[in-house]
Amino acid sequence: MKAGTQMRCPGALMGAVLLSWLAAAGEAPVPNPRLGTNLSGPADWNTELPFVDVFRMARPWISQRKGQPWGKGPQLALDAHGWVTRLEPDCSAETPMCTIPNGHYPSGEYTVLYEGEGKLDFSGAAKAVSREPGKVLIQVDSAKGGFFLRLLETSPQNYVRNIRVIMPGFAGGLPAIRRQAEPFHPAFLKRWQGMACLRFMDWMHTNGSKISAWADRPTPESATFSAKGVALEWMIDLCNRQKADPWFCMPHLADDGYVRNFAQMAKDKLHPSLKVYIEYSNEVWNSMFPQTRYSWEKGTELGLGPKERPWEGGGMYYARRSVEIFGIWEQVFGGRDRLVRVIAWQSGNTHWMRKIVLPFEDAWKHTDALAIAPYLSCCVPPKSKGKGLSADEVEKWTVEQALDYLEKEALPKSINAIRETKKVADELGLKLVAYEGGQHMVGVGGGENNDTMTALFHAANAAPRMGEIYRKYLEAWKEAGGDLFCNFSSVGRWSKWGSWGVMQYYDDDPARSPKFLALMQWAKSCGQAITLEQ
Repeated sequence: MKAGTQMRCPGALMGAVLLSWLAAAGEAPVPNPRLGTNLSGPADWNTELPFVDVFRMARPWISQRKGQPWGKGPQLALDAHGWVTRLEPDCSAETPMCTIPNGHYPSGEYTVLYEGEGKLDFSGAAKAVSREPGKVLIQVDSAKGGFFLRLLETSPQNYVRNIRVIMPGFAGGLPAIRRQAEPFHPAFLKRWQGMACLRFMDWMHTNGSKISAWADRPTPESATFSAKGVALEWMIDLCNRQKADPWFCMPHLADDGYVRNFAQMAKDKLHPSLKVYIEYSNEVWNSMFPQTRYSWEKGTELGLGPKERPWEGGGMYYARRSVEIFGIWEQVFGGRDRLVRVIAWQSGNTHWMRKIVLPFEDAWKHTDALAIAPYLSCCVPPKSKGKGLSADEVEKWTVEQALDYLEKEALPKSINAIRETKKVADELGLKLVAYEGGQHMVGVGGGENNDTMTALFHAANAAPRMGEIYRKYLEAWKEAGGDLFCNFSSVGRWSKWGSWGVMQYYDDDPARSPKFLALMQWAKSCGQAITLEQ
């Protein structure tokens, strides 16, 4: 009998299924608690500044026509890498870079290098101070905010391409063409030295990704990584430098050819001492994401689960496609020794783990780790529903009251979810890992528009006591038998949409960043080669 049929069986038969799991599963693996991190995604507003070439984070080209509203120019002619091949009369293309406030990126002289024939102009915080073919020096005053690079002219026979905008102090010895040999900012490398794993969910633009075929992927020749995500070659290079295991999220639309080519490049280029965490997409349980709705559609199309509950069929499709992807990686790598095959589901939702996802077509037998995101949840809508929190109430809290809630209400709930999920993982002989985790203080459903509450949450995230709560949280993860814990996220500016970054800007003082300090001190206590002096 197929597991898809078992989903509709009476409780007694499901109990028999669970007993068969226990008989077939091996002993639970010995946990090895370590810290990893999710890296903030490529965008012109990225405040982590991982690359010395800031054009890598530039926004995709914006078309402009003289006399028309901003951004209302004609569709641009682009080559396969995203470079503008020609411009119509009275038209230009531009892109913002370093849209970061309050001087939180380097001022000084940036070196702009390019190939081809054309004319570049600059505005905002940048102005050109010298020009020669293929090279412009610009002076940037970051106190004025971000700046724009404008393409005013380009020759269709030899169009402007391979633009690089190099931070002050990094232009010496650059090759005449293509990109620099040392792409990563040394402060970025030093900050995350010793991480056990780097999860590339946001670097790959996983949520809502439109990539399906290998030919669609970003490459080192891509004009900017903000369009499709960071090239696999660069992710592998980073992990090799940092001696950190990569965690890759396969796009939900990816075909088998994409998965196979991706796995082959990882096998060929990744250092053989490193393992690869493999996950199908991200949060396929979460209905706010396109990949979840896609899974529902595929489940219905394939006749999985009850038609009246398409979300169940979506969970089954997620399990099936995950196992298919794992199988391709196993074929390419010639086995499972270097792979950690991840099934991820909503923290605390053990009913779905036990009855919908893991048993479907014996997905658990092809899995190494059960992943959750055991956040310290404080999600606040404008008005309460029943006994829940409301923004009207929370906005009146002090910082200490907000932290009291996190420690006395959210922390115990998170610990309970961790423990309950660990039971499921133990039953099946799987590791328990966290694909994301940390504080989750944010307005939702309109609550995010309460500026007073947002300011309160920001203040709570900056308070020294937040670090103490993180220490209790991480120790509870360790005591419960958790393995890898991937913090969400690295460095990112706080806003009404959340205070996810453990620091807000690349130049923040680590000693004044309680979340960062607590995480790194815990990692060091776990034996990781962490450098606390940043």
